[in-house]
Amino acid sequence: MRTPLFRPLTLGLLAALALPIAGCATNRNRGDLPYVARDVGTLYTAAKKRLDQGRYKEAAALFDEVERQHPYSVWARRAQLMGAFSYYLNRDYTQAIQGAQRFLSVHPGNRDAPYAYYLVALSYYEQISDVSRDQKITSQAQDALGELMRRYPTTRYAADARLKLDLVRDHLAGKEMEIGRFYERRRQWLSATLRFRRVVDQYQTTTHTPEALMRLTETYLALGVRGEAEKAAAVLGANYPGSDWYARAYKLMQEYPAKPIAPLAPGELVVPQPVRAATPGEAATPTPSADAPAPTTPATTGGDTSPGSTAPGAGTATPPSPSQP
Repeated sequence: MRTPLFRPLTLGLLAALALPIAGCATNRNRGDLPYVARDVGTLYTAAKKRLDQGRYKEAAALFDEVERQHPYSVWARRAQLMGAFSYYLNRDYTQAIQGAQRFLSVHPGNRDAPYAYYLVALSYYEQISDVSRDQKITSQAQDALGELMRRYPTTRYAADARLKLDLVRDHLAGKEMEIGRFYERRRQWLSATLRFRRVVDQYQTTTHTPEALMRLTETYLALGVRGEAEKAAAVLGANYPGSDWYARAYKLMQEYPAKPIAPLAPGELVVPQPVRAATPGEAATPTPSADAPAPTTPATTGGDTSPGSTAPGAGTATPPSPSQP
C-alpha cells in the first residue's frame, strides 16, 4: 500500500514530463492553438485585441481559429483577411500571401478583394533584396502590382501601386546594369551590350537609362560597330544633354574618330578579283592580280596596339575597358 507522500511525488513527475510535450505542441505550425470551442464574437474580439497590442503572431493564430471554428459565419470572411494582415505585420510574408490568395480564391468578387491584391503585392515588395542578389521576388512584386493596377485602376491601392511599380522597375534595371558592368569588366562586349540594350528597351523611364546609353557607346565601339555607337551617343545627347554620362560619351567619340576611307585615283576602277575554280574538297580562293601590292602589317608605335597609339591606316584595336564612374 502506497504512502500518502508518494502520490504527490508521482503527480509531480508526471506534470514535469508533460511540460515539454505541451511546449512542443504549442510551437507547432506557427503557434497553433488547442481547440477550445468559443463563440465567434469572443474569438474575434480576442484576436483584434492581440493585434492592437502588437502581438501579431497570436492575433494571426486567433483569426485562423475564427475561420476554423465558424467557417460559415460572416466574421470568418473578415477574419481570413485580418489573419493575412497580421502575418504581414509579423513579417511572415509567405503566410500573408497564402492567406490573401486563399481569400481571393473563395471570395473573388468581395469588396475587400482590392485590398487582398494589395496585401499580396506588398508582401512581395517587402522582400525585395539588393541588386547583387537574385531578383525573382522583385519580378513577382512587379507582376502583383501590375495585376492590382489592371483590375482596380481607380482605387487608392492602385495609386500607391503605381509609385511602387516605378521603384520596382528601377530595381530590375539596376540588376541588368550590374550584370552588364560585370561582363564589360571582363571584356565580354556582346554580353554586356545585350544587357545595356535591355535597359534602354524595357526600362527606358528609369534612372539607369543615361548610363546604359553611355555604356552602349563604349561596347559598340569595342565591337567595332561605330554607327550604333553614334546612335547611342546621339540619343543620350538628345534626352540628357547636360548629364555627365553624355559628356563621357561625347569625349569617347572624339577619342575614337571614324577611320577615313582613301579616295580612288582619277580614272581608277574597282575591279573584282577573279576566283580560281576550287578542286573537290577545297574552298574557292580569290586569285590576286599581277600588279596587286603585297599585304603589309599595320605599323604601331612602340608595340602598343591601343587605339590611341595606332598609326594612321592601321587596323582597329579593342579599346581598353572603361573606368567606372
